[in-house]
Amino acid sequence: QVQLVESGGGLVQPGGSLRLSCAASRSGSIMGWYRQLPGKQRELVALITRIGGTNYPDSVKGRFIISRDNVKNTVYLQMNSLKPEDTAIYYCYATVGGDSYWGQGTQVTVSS
Repeated sequence: QVQLVESGGGLVQPGGSLRLSCAASRSGSIMGWYRQLPGKQRELVALITRIGGTNYPDSVKGRFIISRDNVKNTVYLQMNSLKPEDTAIYYCYATVGGDSYWGQGTQVTVSS
């Protein structure tokens, strides 16, 4: 079993920034972030491989930056130029040994 513990969510004004962190009990070959709005499907925010390859959807490309520390088994999401439509619960994700794991989620609210 792999534990993922997220931190860093909160309330921020439009145009502001937040940094999310996710500490894993084991390193994942792929780690990343998804988000979910009420009544909607979970959607990809960013993924990063162990060697640093990244993937972003167009909705966050150029605004969000994913990074990881393989020594600390931690993945980060730097979110800049936040918009109200970025408001969601953000979930950490990791693939370990072919299995997928999720964090408990952290709320990000972008509002003035």
